[in-house]
Amino acid sequence: MLKIKAIRPELLTLLASGFFLLAFNQALWQHLLHITHADGQGWLLRGAFVLLILAVFNLALTLLAFRRVLKPTLTVLLLCGAGAAYFMNQYGTLINKEMLRNIAETNPSEAFDLLSLKFAAYLLLLGVLPSWLVWQTPVNYRVWHRELLSKAAVMTGCVALLGGVALANYQGLSSLFRNHHELRLMVTPSNIVSATSGYLREQLASAKQPFQLVASDALKAPSWQAHPRKSLTVLVVGESARAENFGLLGYARNTTPELSQEDDLISFDNVYSCGTETAVSVPCMFSNMGRDGYKSAIAKNQDSLLDVLQRAGLNVLWRDNQAGCKGACDRVILEDLSQGHDPALCNSEECFDEILLSNLQAYIDNLQQDSVLVLHQMGSHGPEYFKRYPKAFEKFTPVCASNALNECTREEIVNAYDNTILYTDHVLATLIDLLRKNQDQLDSGMLYLSDHGESLGEYNLYLHGAPYLMAPEQQRHVSMFAWFSKGYQRDFNVSSQCLRDEHERPLSHDNLFHSMLGLLQVDTQAYDARLDLFANCRSQSTEALALTHGKNDKTRVTQPARHSG
Repeated sequence: MLKIKAIRPELLTLLASGFFLLAFNQALWQHLLHITHADGQGWLLRGAFVLLILAVFNLALTLLAFRRVLKPTLTVLLLCGAGAAYFMNQYGTLINKEMLRNIAETNPSEAFDLLSLKFAAYLLLLGVLPSWLVWQTPVNYRVWHRELLSKAAVMTGCVALLGGVALANYQGLSSLFRNHHELRLMVTPSNIVSATSGYLREQLASAKQPFQLVASDALKAPSWQAHPRKSLTVLVVGESARAENFGLLGYARNTTPELSQEDDLISFDNVYSCGTETAVSVPCMFSNMGRDGYKSAIAKNQDSLLDVLQRAGLNVLWRDNQAGCKGACDRVILEDLSQGHDPALCNSEECFDEILLSNLQAYIDNLQQDSVLVLHQMGSHGPEYFKRYPKAFEKFTPVCASNALNECTREEIVNAYDNTILYTDHVLATLIDLLRKNQDQLDSGMLYLSDHGESLGEYNLYLHGAPYLMAPEQQRHVSMFAWFSKGYQRDFNVSSQCLRDEHERPLSHDNLFHSMLGLLQVDTQAYDARLDLFANCRSQSTEALALTHGKNDKTRVTQPARHSG
């Protein structure tokens, strides 16, 4: 049996600090080499940075170096650090509060997609094995007063080292930290501790936050009385669909062959997301806070857009094929279709997005009131893009058939991702065909908007979830399309041609809340016309449009609804 000599706690904390630096921070060191000069001054700066991190690690662990505290703490840090190192090395992930929230709110299916033998190896070699060694190592603690004196001496030495290194390299280090805020999110395991602390504070604040009504005065505008038929507005929430890879938005590949045939489709070229992960973007886009004012703790405890529409008298249904609505649909009817049993669209793990259209004709046939239907896609969620579409849509080959994206070629990753866009194109075109088929008896409209984009290896980043201010364009620039039946354009007084003329107008998730209120003619003090993307085109429904529906329909052209606020 392995017998390990007893050591002092000061030595154990120093060894652990050194192990953290060497085992968990490969991505950090690669980035540091990239952003500093390869000359004598650059190497001096790198050395100073390493000493700073080592001193900080050792100082923090010394504060925890007590019997019954140190070993459990090291075990947690080792296991979490091993997991973090895997995702940082594999996908270029940065660890912050938002990423931790994303992990906490990920469903089992999404989490399973991220697991691999390589992940297991990281946990075993960098987490489980070192933890076992920690527990096998006897620690020789002193009597309490001598232990405190020893810790004070070590901490004094760490502080002195920190001060000396900082003073000797002040200009270089201050410039490094000022210009590269991402460094603090790459230092493992301190980034885990910081993210966990921020997430727990957010959850505590959310628990204390009283529930707030939004737009409690919401009512259908008088113009609804002139609507001759029931209406259905479909809002499709896309997933990880970056604008850059849509043929309709200028991509070199024709990834949108079916939508390209839709003469009445409106594409918006310049749309940006509220966040870079679903856990932020979805609740944010359905809130009235906007990206700059968004706070997760508040969003969880106030009405969403769907609550307001429901209060105004619209029937609201959320159909989900992903990880839920992140609170946006908590008080409306939810249909979770992600675990369906249709053998043509589902397997033992998940369903393709066409499941969202199942029985939709029956839903339309039984529509009793004006309704809003939200379809939440699995879309282009990674890393296993090859699972997001039926085999018939694997047009671009070869594809990456693994979740270890850094082991695939860039071509294989992009091919698999482009196939997911090709399938989304088919799903949206099928939806439009269904709505068009019913346009003689129902006014219908569709708005598609992705929650965030995706990185496919640009800047050595994969997937999404980078801090917004540091995130590349690919994670923030999203796709948006709209389609309205002729009757919908007439009765909701919106001009497709006008919207088409404004396709380059700068837009974001901030516009969704107010645009839906304006489009659906909901009167409320909460409405802000400046954020309504349809406002400029609401008075341009032409007489010619009415004439296409017959001479008698001409009287049904309504004036723009008046909105207070």
